[in-house]
Amino acid sequence: MMHLVPRAATTSNVFNAVGDASRRDILAVLAHGEASVGDLVDRLGVAQPHVSRHLKVLREVDVVRCRTAGRRRLYRVHAPGLAPLQSWIIDLTTQVNARYDRLDDHLHELLRTPNPETSTR
Repeated sequence: MMHLVPRAATTSNVFNAVGDASRRDILAVLAHGEASVGDLVDRLGVAQPHVSRHLKVLREVDVVRCRTAGRRRLYRVHAPGLAPLQSWIIDLTTQVNARYDRLDDHLHELLRTPNPETSTR
């Protein structure tokens, strides 16, 4: 029998929180500026409970912040909450670039080394 390892709670991990396409859509809208739940509903074409549920998750991992303006609650991206993602992307990019650099060095070395088969002909 296979035992499934439970995934980390969505609300405790920024990676899981932004792993959901609906939450990424919300972040994409909020990247352009503050928006109310109603604004997000209109722009995304989804039901208000859906947007509110996803905003709650994004707030719990501190990727989205909210402020009150009169009777409206305006949501915005909180960039410091994205720091773990940015750090991971930087590390990954550094590792991938180092591998490409080593491959490039190897290919240049191959081009500089005479081929014994072609030099004897």
